Amino acid sequence: MDYGLRFSDPASYARTLRRAHELVISGVPRPEIPARLADSWRRSMALGISPDQHSPRHLHDVSEVLELRREHRLQRVMPALHDLLADDSRSGRHLLVLTDAGGEVLWRVGSPAVLRRADHLEFLEGADWSEAGIGTNAISEALVTGGPVQLFSAEHLVRTHHEWACTAAPITDPATGRVLGVLDVSGPLDTLSADTLRMVRCAVRVAEALLGTPDGGTSLGAVPPASASRRPASHAARPAAAVKSLELLGDKPAVVFADGSRAPLTLRRAEILALLDSRSQGWPAEELAYELHGDAGTPQAIRTEMFRVRSMLGGAVESNPYRLAAGLAGRSDSGQVLRLLREGVVAEALEAYRAPLLSRSGALAVQLLRDQLDMAVGSAVRSSSDPGLLVRWLSTGMGAGDPLAVEALGRLVGRNDPRYLAFQAACTVG
Repeated sequence: MDYGLRFSDPASYARTLRRAHELVISGVPRPEIPARLADSWRRSMALGISPDQHSPRHLHDVSEVLELRREHRLQRVMPALHDLLADDSRSGRHLLVLTDAGGEVLWRVGSPAVLRRADHLEFLEGADWSEAGIGTNAISEALVTGGPVQLFSAEHLVRTHHEWACTAAPITDPATGRVLGVLDVSGPLDTLSADTLRMVRCAVRVAEALLGTPDGGTSLGAVPPASASRRPASHAARPAAAVKSLELLGDKPAVVFADGSRAPLTLRRAEILALLDSRSQGWPAEELAYELHGDAGTPQAIRTEMFRVRSMLGGAVESNPYRLAAGLAGRSDSGQVLRLLREGVVAEALEAYRAPLLSRSGALAVQLLRDQLDMAVGSAVRSSSDPGLLVRWLSTGMGAGDPLAVEALGRLVGRNDPRYLAFQAACTVG
């Protein structure tokens, strides 16, 4: 069976699984349903769970769950998991769930529409999603197997779950190895992507690393020890005031801290920061994913990168939507160029414009920002009526071959001036 169909043609794959589900329930083995799942179905039914059952067992009222949360160790890492995987925007389509070690739901995060869908399944705080509580599902399988699990449509025992795809993994105590709970991401079938399982596993690793820190992960900006050991301690989570500026021009992007230290940025994180720097109202994860990856982009991938960015920059990046903190907005080197242009000091702006914006980036959104910056500087220089500025602009990699600037220079210095002739010849050759 082509398991890739769950991503490329989820509706067709679900129909195949539903047919296999009915046969296996009636005692006819089918290769579409792995033996471990069929075993889980039999255990669930032996415990009294019916494929037609709708309601899970409920262990606590919501008011009681609030008290359970306060006493649970996973309370400490829930903010980080929320930042990595949750989507409670109005357009969000998946549900983030965190259970205790027995499978009881303690936290749910999602959009109003997704929460309403979950309510219909009684996928609620206080509900028991172990095998004994509601039969085979991703949460119960993660508890049984001790590892990450992904269940799609009719791989669930209960028929009302067949419209859902669920990915879950246990979170363990790094000191004892004891299971503390299960992280689950669930949603309609078409919300599942090839990255979902990887994202959940990554989030679990982050949670376990935070649990292993001295403060137990109480600080969202806490850096997992393995990551912290690979970079100087001075670059660990910073308040917004500690970040002085962003260097986004050229091919070596970096963040500059108030103490004078610099930390290099990966190209992907620099691209994200360039987009944040370009729009004061911020960006939802979905928009960032589309701008950087097109149709293949996923909000989960953006949230993972944003978690790493915020671990590095701390309060300099805010969320919901993602945006630069007020103290950092416009303090990139590219932002400084635009600010100088607005102030009318074109010579200083040209001096500050030392290289193209993220010259190694091929992301269309960044290319557009790069072109806009070129156009803004070029237009200001051409309007300056200063031959010296025009020569300087035409001598840069960004202004080289600008035919409008060459024509402006010719009008100012004359068509026989050697400076005009040199740049005009270069344009002709180009």
